[in-house]
Amino acid sequence: MARVYLVLALLLAVVWVYSIVDCALQPPTRHRGVSKPIWLLIVVLLPVLGGILWFAIGRTRRSTAPRFQAPDDNPEFLGSIALTADQDERIRRLEEELAALDADADDPRDRPHAAPEQDDPTPGDDDSDESARGGRA
Repeated sequence: MARVYLVLALLLAVVWVYSIVDCALQPPTRHRGVSKPIWLLIVVLLPVLGGILWFAIGRTRRSTAPRFQAPDDNPEFLGSIALTADQDERIRRLEEELAALDADADDPRDRPHAAPEQDDPTPGDDDSDESARGGRA
């Protein structure tokens, strides 16, 4: 029977320490009822009962994680983007700039002059290759 009491005392001590740490680490906005220091006093001075009260009454439940919304379903996102007219105007300006760049690229006066091609020795002309290498005989 002593073993059962020992295990029970150990479990209650673990719950008490866990409730103290949990109460101390929670931000003040997650405490219900009284302020954070008062909850710490309650949990410390009333070991098991304070922990039970903390988890039942004092701790607010974690808010549910926000579900993912597609951008076109999210009103905050839709409000943050520019109006369609602004986008259409920007696209029109970009298209005009691209057209101007294309027109400049097609103008033959703007092209750099190509260097004249040099005559390459014919593949069958072995004499020119040997003379260039040092003239093997």
